[in-house]
Amino acid sequence: MAVKIRLRRMGKKKSPFYRIVVADSRSPRDGKFIEEIGTYNPNTDPSEFKINEELAKKWLANGAQPTETVGKLFKVAGIEK
Repeated sequence: MAVKIRLRRMGKKKSPFYRIVVADSRSPRDGKFIEEIGTYNPNTDPSEFKINEELAKKWLANGAQPTETVGKLFKVAGIEK
């Protein structure tokens, strides 16, 4: 089972809010997920995000692959593999 760390879109039209989740790569974007590890709000200036570092590092150590956007958020937060 390939596991990805990716964004799950929430919020209403034209004002997205994202949750950072760990999910099976075969599940749909807003579908079933394994665990929620943070949030990302691009609507504020500057955009704000909160990530549970312990959970993120645990999933990265277990082989979960972050998407490109989540990888950038991890880099800003100082979370590395």
